[in-house]
Amino acid sequence: MKQEDNLDHLFKTLQNDFDVETPNTHHEDRFLAKLKKQSIAVKPVKKTYPFLKPLLAVAATIVLLITFTFAFQKQDQEHADLASVSPEMAKTQSFFTATISQELKELKKENAPEVQPLIQDALKHLNVLEANYETLKLDLTKSGNDKRVIYAMIANFQSRIEILESVMETIDNVKQLKNISNENETAI
Repeated sequence: MKQEDNLDHLFKTLQNDFDVETPNTHHEDRFLAKLKKQSIAVKPVKKTYPFLKPLLAVAATIVLLITFTFAFQKQDQEHADLASVSPEMAKTQSFFTATISQELKELKKENAPEVQPLIQDALKHLNVLEANYETLKLDLTKSGNDKRVIYAMIANFQSRIEILESVMETIDNVKQLKNISNENETAI
């Protein structure tokens, strides 16, 4: 209540000091003339287009979506392999991959020093074949699933399996020879 009384008292004391009169005619013209004399340039107000900002945002979003779409499609194409050709090829690739993985596990279990050079050599050959397979994957994408490339990919898998099986056979032969020589030494 005290504040209202203070405000009322303030308005009553300032009542005659308020400027409530209208300016004389041509007041605005005289004011603008004074401004021109002082060389104060009045900057024109630029027109703003409020609808432009949302349109630019939508356009930028569309450009980003198109860019991401093409980028992801390119990545998918770069990683095309047998599984991308057909469901049957996916099964074939799965079979070969599982077989190679199993053979590699068996190969890595071998720790006899006399077979280590064989294992190292086999792993080098497998790395070369793996690099060739990566090249074939790119060729498959470029060729549009050409059957010759598909056959080459299958042959690559088969070559890897043959190398692994051959090395495992050789390791078994080395073990047998070692056992036979051990038996001969103990018999003498």
